[in-house]
Amino acid sequence: MESHGTRSSYIVGFVLAVILTAIPFALVATQSMTRTQTILIIAAAAVLQILVHLRYFLHLSFARSARENLFAVAFTAVLIFLMVGGSIWVMLDLHMRMAL
Repeated sequence: MESHGTRSSYIVGFVLAVILTAIPFALVATQSMTRTQTILIIAAAAVLQILVHLRYFLHLSFARSARENLFAVAFTAVLIFLMVGGSIWVMLDLHMRMAL
């Protein structure tokens, strides 16, 4: 793997990001698959896109020596999940109470 922050590593990251953006866009534009298959592919491309950004642009290594970085990313993911999930839960609860 390339060293930290070289031009070629940025180019590889950029090309991967463009490909992972173009695939879901093309699937939606052409409607060549079922809705469920399209949603699953979009979700998989989104997860891969996150990993590409973490590796090539934020330079987070998934090696054992960079465990602190992974803990920070995992903690951030949990916080975002709690905030978004809690907000959706509150909004759905309010919607149900207001609809009565």
